Amino acid sequence: MPKLTIDGMPIEVEPGTSVLQACEMLGVEVPRFCYHDRLSVAANCRMCLVEMEKAPKPVASCAMPCSEGMVIKTNSPLARNARRGVMEFLLINHPLDCPICDQGGECDLQDQAMAYGFDRGRYGETKRAVKDKELGPLIKTVMTRCIHCTRCIRFAEEIAGVPELGATGRGEHMEVGTYIEQAITSELSGNLVDVCPVGALTSKPYAFSARPWELRKAESIDVLDAVGSNIRIDLRGGEVLRVLPRLNDDVNEEWISDKTRYACDGLKRQRLDRPFIRRDGKLKPASWNEAFAAIAARLKGVPGERIAALAGDLCDAEAMVALKDLMAGLGSPNLDCRQDGAAFDTSCRAGYLFNSTIAGIEKADVILLVGTDPRHEAPLVNARIRKRYRRGGLQVGVIGPGVDLTYPTTYLGAGPPTLQEIAEGRHDFAAKLKAAKHPLLILGAGALARPDGLAVQAAARLVAESCGLIRDGWNGYNVLQLAAARVGGLDLGFLPGTDGRGTRGILDGAGKGEIEVVFLLGADEIDASRLGQAFVIYQGHHGDRGAHRADVVLPGAAYTEKNGTYVNTEGRPQQGRRANFPPGEAREDWTILRALSEVLGCKLPYDSLAQIRQRLVDANPVFAHTDAVIAAAWGSFGQPGSLDGPPFKSPIENFYMTDPISRASVTMAQCAEAFVSPATGKTGTHG
Repeated sequence: MPKLTIDGMPIEVEPGTSVLQACEMLGVEVPRFCYHDRLSVAANCRMCLVEMEKAPKPVASCAMPCSEGMVIKTNSPLARNARRGVMEFLLINHPLDCPICDQGGECDLQDQAMAYGFDRGRYGETKRAVKDKELGPLIKTVMTRCIHCTRCIRFAEEIAGVPELGATGRGEHMEVGTYIEQAITSELSGNLVDVCPVGALTSKPYAFSARPWELRKAESIDVLDAVGSNIRIDLRGGEVLRVLPRLNDDVNEEWISDKTRYACDGLKRQRLDRPFIRRDGKLKPASWNEAFAAIAARLKGVPGERIAALAGDLCDAEAMVALKDLMAGLGSPNLDCRQDGAAFDTSCRAGYLFNSTIAGIEKADVILLVGTDPRHEAPLVNARIRKRYRRGGLQVGVIGPGVDLTYPTTYLGAGPPTLQEIAEGRHDFAAKLKAAKHPLLILGAGALARPDGLAVQAAARLVAESCGLIRDGWNGYNVLQLAAARVGGLDLGFLPGTDGRGTRGILDGAGKGEIEVVFLLGADEIDASRLGQAFVIYQGHHGDRGAHRADVVLPGAAYTEKNGTYVNTEGRPQQGRRANFPPGEAREDWTILRALSEVLGCKLPYDSLAQIRQRLVDANPVFAHTDAVIAAAWGSFGQPGSLDGPPFKSPIENFYMTDPISRASVTMAQCAEAFVSPATGKTGTHG
């Protein structure tokens, strides 16, 4: 391991470590524009120049590997003058438009110009101007500001897997853009705004909205898929203006999907801000007391077996445990958190988790995707698989929809028969799984939401056991859930009780008149027309499908407006924090259920957030370990049976509109118009 000296401080580093990385280990600041921790080294901005003893000129620290006996000076007159020269050249063509630039206040070029720039420019000639590019509804371009750091090009190629950005021309005629004018067809394109160190690429929906110092910031968790991306919510007043990623190497690294980032404008549209009661066929505003009284009057005398509850995809664990306890108080065994009607075996926790963890994907050498399109079901999981592919030595087999996943795949088959062949060892891919050091199976949630879901689950378990996916220190069996609320609901046992009905049974029973009252907790992805003449209570935050069918509407809080616990697809409990308050008379979901329980005569035994979170821990000790993955014990699950169903397909047809928030978003509507094929209804991908 090489030993070197930086600014008089000795340090020993791993072979291959760059001088810039060694400086960071010592806490020595080295300016940079083109260098990024997660991208390849370009070494083209030259801002990170340092003095190296015995070298004839300053060296680029990002591209210089450390070697034995090296002596580096980062703050010598030679290094400082070199950086001043580089900064002067960068500012020759950069426009003086900081007052109107959206990057102002959080711009790397501004910060480093303050530290290394001069107080005036010596360049008197005409500045270069570059035509702006049209990159779609999400990215605003002012390419005259571009300093040719090529971060955006490397991100699109290496992380997003859509090599649509590049540089054309040479010298001062060089321009960064798409070779053919088109929108960037990546579900991770919003991250280009984060990696751009100047104001060349900014957020189009956020343009001219606010300055960074005007915003309040709150840390939270994304709920628009099951990855549980760590996010920062920026607000001015009570309005959410933007969502940015937070660093979490175990979950989302420092990226988020476009839906996570840009659907936040849906939080202020079509909101439920007061209770409603259906009178004369129309929903009319009411007070909380009137709404509770209407519910109590309808429930009076109704036996528990004729009452049912469904929890939606965006629910927090606190609300689900409160509704479960309320249903228990009413004597109802009919409840389910699986809106898609998936009837897989939940007796073993390992049977519904992403057991290898998302970060564990980086260890895999053979991956089998079954009935899933991770690019649109969980873009950050897909990005991890691509990251692993770029290191080399990865084989990916696909059973199900044939889609572009941004890395090479081997198409094995369309449906269950291929899975059965691998499970029985009759397929060539079974041998590859057995020979792998860290084999991985990713089973899509859509593959379980079928009549033969239990048999599919059993076949996937057989693949895991027969092909050596379950080993000491490694569990390669993974289920990629779609909903942020799904694992939390399963961990809490928000499932049919003894002789209880699941989602399909509840809908069938309501249609036949056997279920008289249905409580929908943010459940908007069901076929509401199947509820028949049942009395429907809808509690949620948007006037979406569930509210349209409801007889009583109780206005709840969106994920930015409450303190909530969510368990991601790995089984990792994470807590989102309230950034603002719900609109109008809307309240946090568990408090509504607590108040309703008192009116119904089965008062819930918790009055504070701390008490209900203790109830979560009592229900399942997993909730005591925030931001940690507790390995689930392997066991038997699934129900072997016939696998003669139709081919697997992903349940996501329009990536940009999968929930009430994104369906209310104008930005997501623009993305759907730009990227979703009107002929097929499928989200388009780069071919």
